Amino acid sequence: GDSIEGKVCAVSGSGNVAQYTVEKINHLGGKAVTLSDSNGTIYDPSGIDEEKLYYVMELKNIRRGRIREYAEKFRGVEYWEGDRPWRVKCDCAFPSATQNEISAEEAKMLVANGCRLVSEGANMPSEPGAVDVFQHSETLFGPGKAANAGGVAVSGLEMAQNSQFVSWSREKTDARLKEIMTNIHANARRTAEEYGEPDNYVLGANIAGFTKVADAMIDQGVV
Repeated sequence: GDSIEGKVCAVSGSGNVAQYTVEKINHLGGKAVTLSDSNGTIYDPSGIDEEKLYYVMELKNIRRGRIREYAEKFRGVEYWEGDRPWRVKCDCAFPSATQNEISAEEAKMLVANGCRLVSEGANMPSEPGAVDVFQHSETLFGPGKAANAGGVAVSGLEMAQNSQFVSWSREKTDARLKEIMTNIHANARRTAEEYGEPDNYVLGANIAGFTKVADAMIDQGVV
């Protein structure tokens, strides 16, 4: 039930998902301190604010540059060549780059350094051993099939607008997305409790997702 306000957040990647993750962290009062690409990681202890995020968007979306240029642009920033963000001390971690980017050893580092929330913003970014570490610690783990469902949800909202020949404001779209993600969270949590493992969002999301597909197949007469 804690807010992200005032929390230090580690974010991996520097593409669209990572960029908008940083934007949302800023909006909610948190402080994102890392971004990365395939060459390395930048660590900015003062935080990636709106001005710096705009620079990242221009760097990655237009100039197609490397994230190390961020460290050359702004003072007090470290660049970790060939390294990922997960050795940084943080309250929350948002893996938003690619599959298998958090190993079991990196998960142990995150937990040891005080990380209490890991929310996946990519497809299976945590290796199975890392998931096991998170689930056997006090770290709340949001699996990608639930936490990363926003992209598919927004695609569905876009289809709804197209079918109605209307265009929603950013605020309305964001409000609908928040409602969808709140329902996904509630469903995963409720299912986990129903099956005797409260706060096990991996179990809850897996069973809830399977049940939804199975019910749809039954309704359609497939089985």
